[in-house]
Amino acid sequence: MSSGNDLVAMIARRQNLADYRKIHWQGGFADYLDIIRRNPKVTRTAYQRVYDMIMSYGTEEISVNKEKRVRFKFFDDPDNNGQDAIFGLDRTLLNLVNIFKSAANRYGTERRVLLLHGPVGSSKSTITRLLKKGLERYSRTDDGALYSFGWLEDDGETYAYCPMHEEPLHLIPHEFREEFLAVLNTQTATDFTITIEGDLCPFCRQMFNERMERHEGDLSKVLGEIRVRRQMLSEQDRVGIGTFQPKDEKNQDATELTGDINYRKIAEYGSESDPRAFNFDGEFNIANRGVIEFIEVLKLDVAFLYDLLGASQEHKIKPKKFAQTDIDEVIIGHTNEPEYKKLQSNEFMEALRDRTVKIDVPYVTRLIDEIRIYEKDYNSRKVRGKAIAPHTLEIAAMWAVLTRLEEPKNAGLTLMQKLKLYNGKTLPGFTEDNIKELREEAEREGMHGISPRYVQDKISNALVAHAGERSVNPFMVLNELESGLKHHSLINNEEVRKHYKHLISVVKEEYDDIVKNEVQRAIAADEDALTRLCGNYIDNVKAFTQREKVKNKFTGQTEEPDERLMRSIEEKIDIPDSRKEDFRREIMNYIGALSLDGKKFDYKTNERLQKALELKLFQDQKDTIKLTSLVSSVVDKDTQEKIDIVKSRLIRNYGYDEDSATDVLNYVASIFARGDVKRGSH
Repeated sequence: MSSGNDLVAMIARRQNLADYRKIHWQGGFADYLDIIRRNPKVTRTAYQRVYDMIMSYGTEEISVNKEKRVRFKFFDDPDNNGQDAIFGLDRTLLNLVNIFKSAANRYGTERRVLLLHGPVGSSKSTITRLLKKGLERYSRTDDGALYSFGWLEDDGETYAYCPMHEEPLHLIPHEFREEFLAVLNTQTATDFTITIEGDLCPFCRQMFNERMERHEGDLSKVLGEIRVRRQMLSEQDRVGIGTFQPKDEKNQDATELTGDINYRKIAEYGSESDPRAFNFDGEFNIANRGVIEFIEVLKLDVAFLYDLLGASQEHKIKPKKFAQTDIDEVIIGHTNEPEYKKLQSNEFMEALRDRTVKIDVPYVTRLIDEIRIYEKDYNSRKVRGKAIAPHTLEIAAMWAVLTRLEEPKNAGLTLMQKLKLYNGKTLPGFTEDNIKELREEAEREGMHGISPRYVQDKISNALVAHAGERSVNPFMVLNELESGLKHHSLINNEEVRKHYKHLISVVKEEYDDIVKNEVQRAIAADEDALTRLCGNYIDNVKAFTQREKVKNKFTGQTEEPDERLMRSIEEKIDIPDSRKEDFRREIMNYIGALSLDGKKFDYKTNERLQKALELKLFQDQKDTIKLTSLVSSVVDKDTQEKIDIVKSRLIRNYGYDEDSATDVLNYVASIFARGDVKRGSH
């Protein structure tokens, strides 16, 4: 057994001391200028740093419903195993990154409050958390390095560091800046243009003036006493990352934003207006050089809004008893729909509306993205000792997405079909352009409905409530979703509640179709039998289209093509009698085109034909397996063997385990026992 010393030694071996020293670098002001010459980007503004941080992770082009979109890999949260990954909000994130880009180029948006607006649980906080965490990590990399400074104290050994960790170039007085920058910008290794925006904070201004007096105006001596250090941003250490959460109106206090007097130090320094007797530790102060997040920003007291307006528009804050103080930070707030509606109707808030860039963060409306949200939390790594049956998360996600979709104006289209179109499925009579039209006609889609959080809570309930079960199935989750609607605090309209309940029955029907289809395919997964059936069908189709006869393999006699066989297959995929000749010619043309390319025809390359063959084979084999006998207690040995084969196919091909495969077979058997098979629909 290893001792405590061994464990300490193991940690020590894991440490990278060179890295530690690099990120805790300290040096003189002249050393800092040398760093700037090599890498002028250390002087970037907060917006430039955030934009570069996002872009440093790279992008990729994706296609959604034939629409080209850019995906920013940063929002996949790769540094944290995708724990906070954002799915399905490509448009929202593109909009946000474009705002950062514009602000980085000083086109105006750097003087705005960024307002993430959307329903509860739509990822507003997650997006902000990603930005804050990302900036913390970025500040520890070579590309994301930034620096601040301190003043040598009278003891000649210790340094008093800037409480707002500001840019060391603020030390260059205004009268010298133009000439200084002109020279410095010619000496750098890149084409990045260095600028100096803003002045020293009140504390550093006092220190600067005292030292200028002491050294009789000799700036070089003052700068010689400066200690520059690498600055890591950290929310926990309250450096460069701030978060403000409004409390009830009686307890709101502006000092939380801009700092407060340190009464213990007034006795030492003699005055409330001495910056050394003031704590510059409000959220605006400490978030300088980084990001400040306003949770539920529109719940702020009106008095706070003046601070917010000045901070965004002028990049200045007003600490008590001091002059306006420069800040450089990204101000990002989030709010939900009711609060935003209040803002629109409140004339006092006009100034804030004018200085706000609103970014809509809707719920996900693509099924595949919603499923990913749940897979992140409910997977074999996180859920131990209990299986999640196939389609459980898919069905829950399907219901959630349906609650967010608006009824299509096209009377021939159901809400479920709309969901499938959005999810990339093709439906007869609908093109990619139709999908674009559907999205455009439903402007508010995704801004209402059920939040992923509600669904996650109900999946968790289902996992806990059925402690004795080895797996959780879609019905357990659907029952939780339905029973929870009675007490859902955000549904205050009985019509909406009824609509959501109706959608649960719609989803159950869809689940029936999915599992019937799977069981049918598992029963008909006899490849040799399918190949024989296909060969037989093609022989007859070939004879039919070429007006020939078919040779009977058993009797050796020539016969007319077997119309009954051909129709029994074609009817499975709804080919009407009037279209049978066209369909058969299409098949022969397809086979002909393949042979011209030197390829052999395989039924698996034609999805519709494969489906028809499987359904035909299922029909032929269904009675030999006597699936309905599963519902009875007595199953003969021969049937049991066949059922075991089907079960093993469900496990191998569709992700079931022993329990869920048995459950789904029993369930589908009960459907067939009710005679509930839509002829030729699946």
